[in-house]
Amino acid sequence: MKSVWFEQNRLSRLMLGTVQFGIPYGVANRTGQPSYSDVRAIMTAAIEGGVTCFDTAAAYGTSEEVLGRVLHELGVAEQVVVVTKVRPLTPEELADAALAERAIRNSIEESCRRLRLDCLPVVLFHLETDAVCADVLEDLKQSGRLLQFGVSCDNRPGNAAKFAADPRITALQIPANLLDQRHQKSGIFATALTSGTAVFVRSVYLQGLLVMAEADIPAALREVIPTLRRLTALASDAGMGMAEAALRYMLSRDGVTSVLTGVETVDQVRRNVEILASGPLPSDLLAAIDREVPELPESILTPGKWPPRPTADVAADAART
Repeated sequence: MKSVWFEQNRLSRLMLGTVQFGIPYGVANRTGQPSYSDVRAIMTAAIEGGVTCFDTAAAYGTSEEVLGRVLHELGVAEQVVVVTKVRPLTPEELADAALAERAIRNSIEESCRRLRLDCLPVVLFHLETDAVCADVLEDLKQSGRLLQFGVSCDNRPGNAAKFAADPRITALQIPANLLDQRHQKSGIFATALTSGTAVFVRSVYLQGLLVMAEADIPAALREVIPTLRRLTALASDAGMGMAEAALRYMLSRDGVTSVLTGVETVDQVRRNVEILASGPLPSDLLAAIDREVPELPESILTPGKWPPRPTADVAADAART
């Protein structure tokens, strides 16, 4: 089974996203890019809380470099699993196999340098289109520069099943949340479970939209407010807030290996660890949530289609985590 390596390395159910360590990120971000001392405190709290998985990417500004420094200083680099991503290929590189291979190899070498690792635990193609170059990552795996590789999928279901069926691909990162259930309804979680493919779920808070105050929701996204009100009421009746409901909703799904969340503070890390300890949502609440979520337009569900925002946020959307 493809999942043996992940089982042996005991990936934590929570994966800490680190895009915000390298660039200000997220529609709900109010603190900007954290200082190095803040990052170190966040990382320390995460590790103390049992988090062993960290997500980053070559495209996330200084994220890899900051993450590598913290892991080195804390002396835990060999005890955690870092998931990084190849720099997205340009159209010119995709059109030329030699250029694409050179770009991928250079990206891996730079990631190793920034993360201070001789061998990268898990590498994902940042874009589905770049997965046509899977042979390059397979060769790098055979030469010992990485251990496992896969694909970061976009919001549209379809290709994920094809990737899960590829024996070389052992991991998928998939966007899914209370509102965006497209991948979930496609059956990819069950398919991945059967094939032994690890699934890392990102966008559990839909870049913060699920937990924003109504007054702060951008005008172009306000169509979602009635649905959020109904979901908030369900969560409240069950004795929890939307952040807890959103995280536990995805942790309740079979086939999900880890749920990726970004944080801005140590308190948020500790709260996420507490939420994890609460276990899956009751089945009746899961069913009630599913009944309340209508078919929403892609302009709401896909952050890449949201209206332009400040430059740093636009760069983050282009990176697609």
